[in-house]
Amino acid sequence: MTSYVVDPADRVAGEITVPGDKSVSHRAVMLGALAEGRTHVTGFLEGEDCLSTMEAVAHLGVHVEQPGPGEVIVDGVGLHGLRAPTATLDMGNAGTAMRLFMGLLSAQPFDSELTGDASLMRRPMERAAKPLRAMGARIDTHDGKPPVRIHGGQQLQGIRYEMPVASAQVKSAVLLAGLYAQGETTVVEPGVTRDHTERMLQSFGCEVRARDGVVTLAAPKSLQAASLRVPGDISSAAFFLVAACLGAREPFTIRAVGVNPTRTGILEMLALMGADLRLVNHRSFGSEPVADIEVRPSRLKGARIPERLVPLAIDEFPALFVAAACAEGETLVTGAAELRVKESDRIAAMARGFEVLGVQHEALADGMRIVGGNPFRGGTIDSRGDHRIAMAFAVASLRASAPITILDVDNVATSFPGFAELANSVGLNVGVRG
Repeated sequence: MTSYVVDPADRVAGEITVPGDKSVSHRAVMLGALAEGRTHVTGFLEGEDCLSTMEAVAHLGVHVEQPGPGEVIVDGVGLHGLRAPTATLDMGNAGTAMRLFMGLLSAQPFDSELTGDASLMRRPMERAAKPLRAMGARIDTHDGKPPVRIHGGQQLQGIRYEMPVASAQVKSAVLLAGLYAQGETTVVEPGVTRDHTERMLQSFGCEVRARDGVVTLAAPKSLQAASLRVPGDISSAAFFLVAACLGAREPFTIRAVGVNPTRTGILEMLALMGADLRLVNHRSFGSEPVADIEVRPSRLKGARIPERLVPLAIDEFPALFVAAACAEGETLVTGAAELRVKESDRIAAMARGFEVLGVQHEALADGMRIVGGNPFRGGTIDSRGDHRIAMAFAVASLRASAPITILDVDNVATSFPGFAELANSVGLNVGVRG
């Protein structure tokens, strides 16, 4: 088991790019597999989560190549060209991959089974299975969790599904199943969720209508291959946004970050806390908006985080909690119960870490109250195998008075390969042990 030993740091400086967006990378390979022709992806995230997706489509009979760093070529087999896998499909730590494959595989003529690592095997899958069953799929879970067994040969029917909880993964699973369903498939969202699936389906020539939280798909006859460039992942950029707020002495720049409006909650939340953030050099990578983010030295203050922003930044809360612990005054986060069922219970994991570092806080059922502004102690923190918890506490070293040891960090490679090296290049002191 690998650990980080992070010595205190007092400043960061530089200009960086972060790895490709994980959500976009997953979807590019999945839809490329179903398209007719060759899909060329650049900027692909070569983290373990996305490599699990790539290996899964290969086991389904799709030829995939990696001719260079961040480059993937997918020779699509068409909507009806997938082959039965000869073994269980291992999703590793990728909850996104498992839920999206549940939708994609529900209408195939063959049986399949999905499994994952110890963390993924504890995560809930019924939220995706329920609407898929309503479409006619036959899906078995183990007490609501993986392994997930999908019985093939089912004819799916389009439905109108009103999601009880906002979830891009559930929405995407239903839309992918809708590619094979009779009639239209409609998902009604109770709140805004990331819309990468809708955008990418359109890039592959599929008709998708989205307005006022209602997304409708008409099953296409085919998908057409595309050339896709993946933007930098704002979830990965979040750790350096916070680091720059805490430790920059001059403008710090993160290049080519995806700024899809369904993902920019972290920017709005940090701005509420007084962060000096500027988006420049706006452009598009296909259907995804991109910009460079400049961060200037910022004195953060506590804030009440509007619940409307929570779905727009659900993966960025570990980084935001560290920012709150460094801000003057109290920060209150509510409406984020989803954090309880991520790779770990992130509310509990952050609370345990804050106890070690001496941060005044109160864990809530759906969020946290944090009183910041005081230096942190050092100590040993168990990340519980959660990559975002590990990276968040590495950034906390900018306010620590002694080294922070972070246990069980192997899963950082699922989303941010090279994190420690990049962090050290801008001024952090992350040592890797084990």
